[in-house]
Amino acid sequence: MPEFTPRENPELMMSELYDYTKKLLASDKFICMLGGEHSVSAPIIQAHNEKYENLSVLQIDAHADLRDEYDGTLHSHASIMARVVKDLRIPSVQVGIRSISSDEARSLKGDLPTKIFWARDIVGKTDWIDEAIDGLTENVYLTIDIDGLDPSIVPTTGTPEPGGLGWYETLTLIRKLAEKKRVVGMDLVEYSYFENYDSPAFLCSKLVYKSLAYIFRKETPKISD
Repeated sequence: MPEFTPRENPELMMSELYDYTKKLLASDKFICMLGGEHSVSAPIIQAHNEKYENLSVLQIDAHADLRDEYDGTLHSHASIMARVVKDLRIPSVQVGIRSISSDEARSLKGDLPTKIFWARDIVGKTDWIDEAIDGLTENVYLTIDIDGLDPSIVPTTGTPEPGGLGWYETLTLIRKLAEKKRVVGMDLVEYSYFENYDSPAFLCSKLVYKSLAYIFRKETPKISD
């Protein structure tokens, strides 16, 4: 589809993204959004929450994104999960987190409907994946901030953090998610283009199409189990 171009201010951007998503969902489209900074996921998730009952969110990310606001706006890449779990109260599982502010840490002591799988506990392992998926509801929206992966394989992102997920545990997580739950929408955000350095773009592209193959495995008979 045509690129959704920036609007005059964050509020208008979020409002029009929400309206646009509602129209697409009304025609029973599966949405795979490519961002852009992570703030653009919030209105997409809100629209999915209104269409699908019993929705939860699986976030792959280096950052918790639970700040109430950042840089003077509620609509920030650092606040997207605050909109999801604080405002919309959508249950979530956050995977790969390894950077968090003091305010975010304090907020986790409350009743936020989220569970974090810290990068230090899961990187290089897969024994945590079933527990993470079991913490989700029947319908799941998958949001992938590419900085959730280690910068050794994806350095081209706005806020890289060392110690992230590897390629294979990420694929195992998404494959098992698609097997056990119904993924109703997804996005991949925070990739940054660097001239003459294309391998991270290929990684992002491959991650998207492998995710879609897992999600639609029953509708793609040419894909072998």
